[in-house]
Amino acid sequence: MNTSPSKRVEELELQLPPAPPPAGVYRPILVVDNFLYVSGQGTVNLDGSLMKGRAGDDLDADQAKLAARQVGLTMLSTIITHFGSLDKIKRVVKVLGMVNCTPDFGKHPYVINGFSELMADVFGEENGIGVRSAVGMMLPENIPVEIEAMFELHQD
Repeated sequence: MNTSPSKRVEELELQLPPAPPPAGVYRPILVVDNFLYVSGQGTVNLDGSLMKGRAGDDLDADQAKLAARQVGLTMLSTIITHFGSLDKIKRVVKVLGMVNCTPDFGKHPYVINGFSELMADVFGEENGIGVRSAVGMMLPENIPVEIEAMFELHQD
């Protein structure tokens, strides 16, 4: 992909929600060596409110997948706000996707594809897809999805 990630965000006409303030004692991002770590991000709407819901209960798999995409938009906003530019990122390395769901819901990987597909759109298929885990659990404030990620940075 020859287009920079920030240019792809423009081309895709992505609307990023505001970066959420930390909800506890932690850093939204941390750079160690050549890696950018992003703390768990939730489903922030454009107005700053949180999406709510639980897959298998009041959300179906497709709605939960859209929520995972919204987490991706939130994460991009957090990176821009606290790090400065998406263009310093070389690739997605690791993603941990957590789905708020009922015990019988089993489509966690499908849901987290909403996030992964967005990263592939922004960073390209080669650099936008890393290793990944997708699990079900209870999440704070009844948000449908939370995702944390690690990115490799370009060498300066």
